[in-house]
Amino acid sequence: MKAGRSLQAIAQELERQIETRKDFVAPTEALSIVADTDVRLAGLNGDPLDIKPYAHRQIAEEVGIPAKYYDRMREAAPALLAQNVNHWFHAEPKRRLVRTLDHDVRAFLSDRYRPLDNYDLAEVVLPTLQQTGCRVESAELTDTRLYIKAILPSLELEVRGSRQRGDVVQAGIVISNSEVGAGAVRIEPLIFRLVCLNGAIAQDAALRKYHVGKLAELEAGVREMLTTETRRADDRAFWLKVRDVVKAAFDRDVFARIVARMSETTGQRIEGDVQKVVEVTTVKFGLAERVGKSVLSHLIEGGDLSRWGLANAITRASQDVDDYDEATALERVGGKVIELAPSEWQDLSTAA
Repeated sequence: MKAGRSLQAIAQELERQIETRKDFVAPTEALSIVADTDVRLAGLNGDPLDIKPYAHRQIAEEVGIPAKYYDRMREAAPALLAQNVNHWFHAEPKRRLVRTLDHDVRAFLSDRYRPLDNYDLAEVVLPTLQQTGCRVESAELTDTRLYIKAILPSLELEVRGSRQRGDVVQAGIVISNSEVGAGAVRIEPLIFRLVCLNGAIAQDAALRKYHVGKLAELEAGVREMLTTETRRADDRAFWLKVRDVVKAAFDRDVFARIVARMSETTGQRIEGDVQKVVEVTTVKFGLAERVGKSVLSHLIEGGDLSRWGLANAITRASQDVDDYDEATALERVGGKVIELAPSEWQDLSTAA
């Protein structure tokens, strides 16, 4: 499993962000893109702000400009990009929630987006994990998500039939959230493999909460949206539900069912050409070519040419990538390989 930052470092950063973040509700006709030192957003009651990569993607989607062309204009013709975006901001006016941090635009969202903040999530789940006897194995705060990955060492089973003797796995949990619209609050089962310290994320997520709420009231022009006691009261019921789901996440029967499914995959062999099977897997799950090469290397090195071996090669490859978001996505792909329908695995495993 890819290492992240310490909980102390993440807590300090979350506290710092509370002091520097601001949210604005604005009609798009009050906003504009300016092309000066870079492509920036103006109109938020101050100087133009730099735009983070994910917010650029959201603006491109908002005005219907394909990402590849948007990036080309940003690099080679920023004035043209500004002209295009500003035209659609005014021609098709909408209300938008603009989230900023450290004087950067980090998200450009629907005004129906209901912020569920990382600080509030951490405040709920970390004491709960401690009470259940969990150990936080990895945590990270990226530009788009907060991740907390915890293991319960007291709940473990052996994967039967594995080529690796004593292939013991422990029950775990992945808790994640995005403040910028990159995903819902998610609580997912994590299976932690002791022989290689890799994790696979199971697919039956216990809770998913999309950030869509009531329309924000809008006065004339741009206004800063402040956290209100009313919103905090509304959110409290949800955070209590999150706490209860985390407490109940380490269900022995659910864990046993997942491990039994993993044990079944140890006897399901790769029948086709190994390199071709990895190539098809790479395409099927939208992996980068460099990741596919890493998966192939770990699969051959591990010597386990089964579905279980392929899943573990994918989760092992997650440690080779620099980006924590991408590493977590690979842990989910490892879980998806385990859960492929029989017909899908047949097609994949016989690729030639």
